[in-house]
Amino acid sequence: MTRMNTAKKVVVLDYGFGNVRSAERALARVGADVEITRDYDTAMNADGLLVPGVGAFSACMAGLKEARGDWIVGRRLSGGRPVMGICVGMQILFARGVEHGVETEGLDEWPGTVGPLKAPVIPHMGWNTVEPPEGSELFAGVDPGERFYFVHSYAVTDWSLETANPALRAPAVTWSTHGERFVAAVENGALWATQFHPEKSGDAGAQLLTNWLKTF
Repeated sequence: MTRMNTAKKVVVLDYGFGNVRSAERALARVGADVEITRDYDTAMNADGLLVPGVGAFSACMAGLKEARGDWIVGRRLSGGRPVMGICVGMQILFARGVEHGVETEGLDEWPGTVGPLKAPVIPHMGWNTVEPPEGSELFAGVDPGERFYFVHSYAVTDWSLETANPALRAPAVTWSTHGERFVAAVENGALWATQFHPEKSGDAGAQLLTNWLKTF
């Protein structure tokens, strides 16, 4: 894990559904200039925006919309401004979530449905390995077989987005397995996300956050 030579301004979006203090400490550890806020202009103008998330998909979406977070994420991405989602902050980037038979629309940045993870033990809580694709920027400098910290009962198990234009780089999808294979991380231009918690994953998680800061 290395520190950044020049501090990047990162906003941790405070919309009521995320462990913002843990994210703040982890980003500060790798040299970012961090602010926790739900202020629209501050979030729009930051170098990077981190969207945490814990709890139910539907509650997170309601809180995000109340804080105008859906507008912030959409407008930042339309301008190529970096956004990173963590845990449910990743899940809400997909088209929809289904919990207890109730379907809730997500931000629809990626197609796909967040649904119950089929595994002998739920929630999936603890350390697990991941399978990053070759050339992943997110996992650069991370040893193969490294473990990351997960806490979730829902996941995306089918990735269907493909890039029709061969000149455009296809999203890089990282997988993990708990009962069944599921999406553990995505790198898609200015939009990155992890199902696991890099802020709770020690030096390996710190390396991931450092890699994200290097993109802007």
